[in-house]
Amino acid sequence: MRTPRPAARILLVDGEDRVLMFRFTPDDRPPLWCTPGGAVDPGESYAAAARRELWEEVGLDIDCGPEVAQRTIDFLTFDGVAVTADERYFRIDVDRCEVKAGNLTEQEKQLLVGHRWFSRNDIAAHDETIYPADLVDLLDASEPAKG
Repeated sequence: MRTPRPAARILLVDGEDRVLMFRFTPDDRPPLWCTPGGAVDPGESYAAAARRELWEEVGLDIDCGPEVAQRTIDFLTFDGVAVTADERYFRIDVDRCEVKAGNLTEQEKQLLVGHRWFSRNDIAAHDETIYPADLVDLLDASEPAKG
């Protein structure tokens, strides 16, 4: 049986319309890239988890705004736990951002080996796994209206 895993994920988009991704190198699978974010702590809201994760992984302490997408997906965590994740996505648009983690977990310190800002073309052409697989669609759907 799979364990439920509520999670908050962040689409952090810079002024050049690139999204921030982190590269992880677990021992049990090929390297992969994913958006900032992680599990919701007990008693924590998705929005509070998004803000906490943004601080821990990126070093930004700001409100993440409204939820822009939701998806449910089954996967194996880096700890080897089979989960059904209820992922809620929050989009933050910034002109620029220096990535300087505020408080990584011990596991993140071991497995997180770098970050990169990806354009939509970079995502489509990249040869390593990127999560979520429909990232470009999520970015398109969450794009703020042009004024």
